[in-house]
This record gives sequence, structure tokens and C-alpha cells, in this order.
Amino acid sequence: MILKNLITMNTKTLIIVLGPTAIGKTSLSIQLAKHFNTEIISADSRQFYKELLIGAAPPNTEELKEVQHHFIQHLSVSEDYNVGKFEEDAINKIEKLFINKDKIIMVGGSGLYIDSICKGFDKMPETPTGIREKVIELYKKNGLEFLQNVVEKKDPLFYKEVDKNNPQRLLRALEVMYNTNKTFSSLRKKEDKKRNFNIIKIGLESDRELLYNRINSRVDRMMKNGLLKEVESLINFKNKNSLQTVGYKEIFEYLEGETSINEAISKIKQNSRRFAKRQITWFKKDTSIKYFSPKSLKEIIKFIG
Repeated sequence: MILKNLITMNTKTLIIVLGPTAIGKTSLSIQLAKHFNTEIISADSRQFYKELLIGAAPPNTEELKEVQHHFIQHLSVSEDYNVGKFEEDAINKIEKLFINKDKIIMVGGSGLYIDSICKGFDKMPETPTGIREKVIELYKKNGLEFLQNVVEKKDPLFYKEVDKNNPQRLLRALEVMYNTNKTFSSLRKKEDKKRNFNIIKIGLESDRELLYNRINSRVDRMMKNGLLKEVESLINFKNKNSLQTVGYKEIFEYLEGETSINEAISKIKQNSRRFAKRQITWFKKDTSIKYFSPKSLKEIIKFIG
């Protein structure tokens, strides 16, 4: 309460830099943080994990030295972490930083995690490990269409609004349903939380062909930098939620003899492009986002004021 009373609505601003994967959020956020003499909070759920040094494309060592970052490589893949916990941790960090900073940069492409800071997130019951593993196995065995059909049948309200091609969101809904015998939609709150700071959302966009070329080139660099060895080292954790993601699940399939390495690389590129498309679709629903080119630093600074 003391911290909250120290912060006034009109003087503190959270600047959120968002957009699809590989568009250039990291570089721009560092430039903004330097200009405003502030620090960066990551809202990229893949970059939380210290073992994902290549596939999650976190800021490199030099970039981390340039500006103080928070919520980068602070967890292990062996730990269970979710958006509700992130909301709690990030809001606490934001309030502490606002004691000495008027502006803070948040950067990421995880729409749900960004929304948890802007609007709040519904507290859901903790899911036992056994249920989570059961749901993941069902997905691996039966595929995305199976998840879609089950969620549509059991929770049509949630299915209408969820990103139907995002297995993480569908898996989470099934976890909650199997754990509580209630629908995900019935456990959700009705009103957004009120934050005691201003929020400015900066969206980054570019020509789609250019973005897709950047994605393909990034995947090639990841493979050259040792993504295969990184995934091999994580084989014992392959059922963890943190590894049900692009760049890891495709190579797990290769390691288990289900596909060739070239097919795995092709799938990573394809699924990364699809992931970027889902991110764009998610953010386009938010009319409060102001869009710029990743190279429009001066215009963005002027807009922020």
C-alpha cells in the first residue's frame, strides 16, 4: 500500500513495445530505455527460461549489458510458471522501479502476458503436474484438431474468443476443466483491473514478406549457433509447458525419429511464420496500440513525449 500511495497516476508511464517475433523489438526497446534513462521488463514468456539461450532469441550478452533487464532467464524449465504469477511479480517490480523512474519500458510478443499487466489476469486454481502431463500427452497423441474439438464441445464461450491455433491456450483451458470440473470461461473475471500508472502501447509492424524473411534468417542463425544441441540437452524436460513451443517441439520430433532434420527446420520456419501471424491478429484487436516502423525511433520518442 505504501508503494501504491507513492505512485501518482499522472506522472508514471509504462511504455509497452510489442509486435510479432523477429520484428526488432529488442533493439528498439534498448534505444528507448537509453533515451529515457530507464530499465526494461520482458513480457516474452519464452525468454524467462535460462536454458533457452538460442531458441527463445533473448537479448544477447552485450545487449543485456547496455540496459538493465528484468524477467530474462530468471527461471529454469523445470519450474512451473504461469501468467498469473508473472502478473504478480511484474506489478511488484514495476511499482518498485517507479519509485525512482517516471517511465519504464516493457517489451514482448506474448499478448496474454502483456494483457495481464494492462488489464489483470484471472486467478485460476493450480493444476497438479499429473493433469498437466496428461493433457500434453493427449495433444501429442491426437494433435491440435483434437484440442480444438474438445474445447469447443466443453467450453463454447471460451472457444469463440480464443486463438484456435494456439495450443498453449487450448491446453491451459483443458487443464483447468479437468482439474476443477468447471469451464475456463466460468472462472474468468468480468472487469479489468485499474492500474495506478499510465500505459502507452507502441506496436511494431513491417512488410509481411520482409518479416517472413527475417524469421527464416533467424531460424538459420539459430541452427548455426547450436539449437540442435540445446534441444538435445533438454530432452528430459520435453513435456514441460515451457518447451511446448516453436523451435523445440519440432526438433524433439526429429530426435524421436518422427522427421528428418531438414523437415524439422522447415517446420520451425513455417510454424514461426504462423506464430507471427497469430501475434499480429491478437494485437490488431487492441485499438489503443499506436503502430510504427521498427526504425522510427525519433517518431516514437516524439509520440511518447
